Amino acid sequence: MPKAPLSDRIEQGRGLVPADLVLKGGRVFDLMTGDLVETDVAICGDTIVGVFGAYSGRREIDVSGRVLVPGFIDTHLHVESSLVTPHEFDRCVTPRGVTTAICDPHEIANVCGVKGIRYFLDAASQLVMDLRVQLSSCVPSTHMETTGARLSAADLVPFMDHPKVIGLAEFMNYPGVLMQDPGCMEKLEAFQGRHIDGHAPLLRGNDLNGYISTGIRTEHEATSYDEGLEKLRKGMRVLIREGSVSKDLHALVGLLTERFSPYLAFCTDDRNPLDIGEHGHLDHMIRTAISLGAPPLAVYRVASLSAAEAFGLKDRGLIAPGKRADIVVVDSLEGCHASLVLAGGVVADEAAFAGRETTEPVARGSVKSARIEAGHFRTGGNRVETPVIGILPGKIITEHLSFDIAPQDGDKRPDLARDLVKIAVIERHGVNGNRATGFVKGFGLRRGAIGSTVCHDHHNIAVVGADYADMAIAANRLVEIEGGFVVVEGGRVLAELALPVAGLMSLKSFEEVREDLVRLRAAACSLGVVLEEPFLQLAFLALPVIPHLKITDMGLVDVDRFEIIP
Repeated sequence: MPKAPLSDRIEQGRGLVPADLVLKGGRVFDLMTGDLVETDVAICGDTIVGVFGAYSGRREIDVSGRVLVPGFIDTHLHVESSLVTPHEFDRCVTPRGVTTAICDPHEIANVCGVKGIRYFLDAASQLVMDLRVQLSSCVPSTHMETTGARLSAADLVPFMDHPKVIGLAEFMNYPGVLMQDPGCMEKLEAFQGRHIDGHAPLLRGNDLNGYISTGIRTEHEATSYDEGLEKLRKGMRVLIREGSVSKDLHALVGLLTERFSPYLAFCTDDRNPLDIGEHGHLDHMIRTAISLGAPPLAVYRVASLSAAEAFGLKDRGLIAPGKRADIVVVDSLEGCHASLVLAGGVVADEAAFAGRETTEPVARGSVKSARIEAGHFRTGGNRVETPVIGILPGKIITEHLSFDIAPQDGDKRPDLARDLVKIAVIERHGVNGNRATGFVKGFGLRRGAIGSTVCHDHHNIAVVGADYADMAIAANRLVEIEGGFVVVEGGRVLAELALPVAGLMSLKSFEEVREDLVRLRAAACSLGVVLEEPFLQLAFLALPVIPHLKITDMGLVDVDRFEIIP
């Protein structure tokens, strides 16, 4: 919706002429006072021009008995983790009230570099929602992984002033910041005075002070009340996260008070269509927070106004004159079920989605691994004492465990009685053919294998299995389908989802992807898997900037020491 001339906005706001659109009969939730006020809302083009009065409009929509709240803002996410293209993501979450999303395209950037960032910037201009793009700061996230691309400060600076760009995306390599790695310093220097997003799990004390001193303003990795409070006290805006794997809302809900609400925001980070379909997106976070006792005024501020302020989006976050017409019509503050959504004055319906232009997908054929054999999953070594990745359900932080696993015929094999199964990461960008193996505890896997090319953030092939032959079939099948998810048992593929766009995103509708995920989850459960979201949980086992033990194509990574275990 184009921005109307100033004279039109003034005249429609004064009620001298009919407004372009009027929402009539509803109650506006005033985020200044906390009052529910019955009023018309007048809209001119993409801008709200009238509230707290009566208006007539060229078009009028009756919203009697409903509550009007500002559009929701997801302050940190990776669209790729929704497993669909930006256009399908738009169609999936905008009708649920998400009118602004701030994304970091570092998943696709790790596969194809600048080409992936351009793809997102092009797509962002075509959507019903307002998709803003942060420039990916960590491609790769560390020196301990192989990616399909590397981005320096010089690669990012040309995009700084793009109208869809806010600033520098999550600076995940916090050890690199603290150790003043030259590449990290160059990026931080280039973005001084602009928004820089943070990523510092469990970082506390003086090290946190040093990290924040670089100009990093926002952070979404707090997983406890004390950690969140320390980051707030030190001037960070804390983004409360509830994704498909990382679920921090319950731990941080104590921060959701009217006192702290101006300095908080919501984000999903990584949430797939299955969770969105079953539970919701930011609407789910709002319902959950209120059900846990958080004041509705604090919750809705955090979902819109406070989020807008945190990222310098001064034109939204309130139902007030002069603000962008991002409005969600819900059944109640507690229910938060949207019946009508306006994004920049456009009704987010199927007609609006059907009228969008599209962008040609990039990074097809990006899974280039050589053929894998069962013997490639053997783990040698004479030491009985073996490091094991320990899964913590609902978190991407892992434990650094140790078990005695005696070699048999030169191989440390899975021990299903102790839930110790094999994990492998296989380089798939056609760079060096690296392979690494290790052990993980927490899947509950009893047979077969599951595999994925969604493998944060390098997005190599990751396979977990109880049987080497099934692990090989899973890895090879991922190459054949251009990436995705696969479940294998007894030499047979039980379920799969192809993600041919960079090995990360499907070309199907989000409804079709959701159905495929239902089948994948059922197939994984049939192998004994006990995790609610095994595929994204697997993906995060390979992210070497999240404590404590991870694995990449270069080997097991002791994140606390920031080194590969010999």
